[in-house]
Amino acid sequence: MGLWRALLLCALVCVRLAASQHYLRLRPSPSEHLPVPDLKEDPDPEYDPREQDLAERTLRKKLGSNFDPNFMSVVAPLPGNASAHDANARLHGPMPNDIKRLDLTETPYGRRVKVGKKARRKFLQWLWTYTHCPVVHAWKDLGVRFWPRYIKEGNCFSERSCSFPEGMFCKPVRSVTKTFLRWYCQGFLRQKYCTWIPVQYPIISECKCSC
Repeated sequence: MGLWRALLLCALVCVRLAASQHYLRLRPSPSEHLPVPDLKEDPDPEYDPREQDLAERTLRKKLGSNFDPNFMSVVAPLPGNASAHDANARLHGPMPNDIKRLDLTETPYGRRVKVGKKARRKFLQWLWTYTHCPVVHAWKDLGVRFWPRYIKEGNCFSERSCSFPEGMFCKPVRSVTKTFLRWYCQGFLRQKYCTWIPVQYPIISECKCSC
């Protein structure tokens, strides 16, 4: 009887682990696809932190200098409070060299036309604005199993093509990593042990017009 009971317990454990495997993704997986897709969480509230596990003072101390108020929030931010950029966002820094050095005097037929300085400046400014790829920020709720719960994610502007003629689109070329706390549970039922662990979360920081 002892052997059969041991085999039955082993089978129950395997069934439980198989059922949970679909959900138990501990942290955002390394990927070339940004922003990070939503994690598939086990909906069982038994895997949620309790009220005493969410003491802000304790969690701030645990996260330490990794807490970045520019990209993290403990409470839900106010609507529209994301410092978002849009297609008409102000251009920063010097004009890119590949635009600045464009030769506007040469035609497809080999002839050269005269372009005034003012007209050239206006056209290059328009082209820079048209091909500019701003990072659009929006707050995202990561759920109760992350702390801080809210992150300001970056997305590449994608409402239209960024090239002239059309065909290219804004895509992420650079990201920064922020450290959050993730509620992680091992085991199940009464044998479960849970704690907060640090995890890294990539955020798009720069976009570029590309194929």
